[in-house]
Amino acid sequence: MKYKMVVLDLDGTLLNDEKIISDKNAHILKELHKQGIHIVIATGRNYYMAKDLTDRIKSTEPVILANNGAIVRSYAGDEFIESNYLDFSTFEQIYELGIKHDLNPIIHVDEYNQGYDLIYECENYEEVYLGYIKKDYDRRRHKKFKTEEINNILSVCYFNEYQRLMEFRNEIEKIPGEFNIILNQNLSSLSLLEFLNVNGCKWRALKKYIDSLGIDASQVIAIGDDNNDIELIINSGLGIAMKNATDCLKNTADLISKFSNNESGVYYELSEIFEIK
Repeated sequence: MKYKMVVLDLDGTLLNDEKIISDKNAHILKELHKQGIHIVIATGRNYYMAKDLTDRIKSTEPVILANNGAIVRSYAGDEFIESNYLDFSTFEQIYELGIKHDLNPIIHVDEYNQGYDLIYECENYEEVYLGYIKKDYDRRRHKKFKTEEINNILSVCYFNEYQRLMEFRNEIEKIPGEFNIILNQNLSSLSLLEFLNVNGCKWRALKKYIDSLGIDASQVIAIGDDNNDIELIINSGLGIAMKNATDCLKNTADLISKFSNNESGVYYELSEIFEIK
């Protein structure tokens, strides 16, 4: 099988724990790009942060599926490709139920050209959001969520203890209508619960993109480490879970990398598959 595309998660996959792309990982992607292989980044991070973290491989002109596929842009010129916004009415239902559970969300929005990417409601954000919003991140905006309608919602996020989020998730699934729910565990001692448009999914966003290019799913290699990569790993031609991946992801993968994200695991898998050193 001649593979035409490599799709990579960022945190825990292409990035090491210091959030850096290793020399080896950068090298293999640049070599694949020279051979005409499409490089795609599929991440839960917003586009601004994903672009900053992939600066080392900008010469590969990656397409970035940000916010788990809720927004798709090309690194080259920030070209907009597609968006999948969550309806404000759906957000309102999620928000009200979250307040009953004493949980307040961070909202990722598609306001890249306006200079911000996320909005929050509680002024004491460091305490309420348990460090999810960093003090030095200046692309944030404070806003009361009930005062006016919020447009271009990409993701509604709750960062908290796993058990609290599971209880909230079990109740929220009773809300009518379609939306995507992702519970990421491979982050820290805390977990991240996200609500997105039903098409806000790495695999669904990728499927639309490869269809536009005439590439079949069987010609795609996907590598990831967390539960938001499950559909991507299952549906790609070759799905690889990192050595440091969650058990849920490992159970769905075609193979598991021999090395972790801190050991340039991406390089070793791809160099073997494509026979490049």
